[in-house]
Amino acid sequence: MQTNPFTPDEQKRIVEAIRQAEKATSGEIRVHVEPHCANADPIQRAIEVFAHLGMHQTKEQNGVLFYLAYTDRKFAVLGDKGIDAKVPNDFWGSTKDLLRSHFATGKYAEGLSLGIERAGQQLKQYFPYASDDTNELADDISFD
Repeated sequence: MQTNPFTPDEQKRIVEAIRQAEKATSGEIRVHVEPHCANADPIQRAIEVFAHLGMHQTKEQNGVLFYLAYTDRKFAVLGDKGIDAKVPNDFWGSTKDLLRSHFATGKYAEGLSLGIERAGQQLKQYFPYASDDTNELADDISFD
């Protein structure tokens, strides 16, 4: 059964943040949401989801996954090899801090939208949009 913690407006805001972020980059951003983290470590679960969504198949290995297990209050931000090799060392940690500051007050959609915007800025810097770029992954939110 699919569970969605977002209102329709919040969901639109998140999907629009993904679309805006991807307009200027060849990178791909996905958001995956589920009530419970299937294992104790959200990073390990994010790695499983990353593979399940086929995110490792992007041409430049520049996919970014925002994973949220909202009932368990766990989340992770995971970048593929291509983007991970280029962003500053503190990028993932500071992005998680940004998300955490919004999630702590229950503002999941706002936190995700801002985190997506931030990831998009990094992707744009290192993987600019090319005229022959195709949207390799869906922009919608996936739910379990």
